[in-house]
Amino acid sequence: MIDAPSTTLTHLTESGDAYMVDVGPKSETLREATARATIVMHASTAALIQDGGLPKGDVLAVSRIAGLMGAKRTPDLIPLCHPIMITGADVLFEWDLPETNAKDHATGNHTTTARLHIHATVRTVGKTGVEMEALTAATVSALTIYDMCKAVDRGMTIDKVFLLRKSGGRSGTYDASHDLNGEPTRD
Repeated sequence: MIDAPSTTLTHLTESGDAYMVDVGPKSETLREATARATIVMHASTAALIQDGGLPKGDVLAVSRIAGLMGAKRTPDLIPLCHPIMITGADVLFEWDLPETNAKDHATGNHTTTARLHIHATVRTVGKTGVEMEALTAATVSALTIYDMCKAVDRGMTIDKVFLLRKSGGRSGTYDASHDLNGEPTRD
């Protein structure tokens, strides 16, 4: 069962002014967050990425580095986000390629798209979580893939950027990985 969302926003005063939350009194704990972004592209674009056939170079290697850099630069991009000592970060890729002669169940047409799921995990020992860092890493990684492939596929879309799981801190564990289309659980 999921707890109801909080009725107050932590970054607003009673009068509605934005401020940075004071995390000084909080205890340091091990915290980890994983976010996922999906980029949808033409199957031929996926083949070019896998075969190293794009003129800008190794798309996944550059995308991984960009995602890691994005995690580190999150407080420069997101107002009121605390600078955090990141102790570790990973960006991993998972292909969802069309099967030969597969059909789209909704349209009945042959599938011509491939999906690349980007999983960004960030870890810290600190007083606040790393959800924003993981979300930023996944998003920047997807944007980098778009940038490197746009010459051959301007129709790519970045879909479903979301927090997959987080652990540590006062709010405990949140996990949406058990059912990516269903309701997440919170301990």
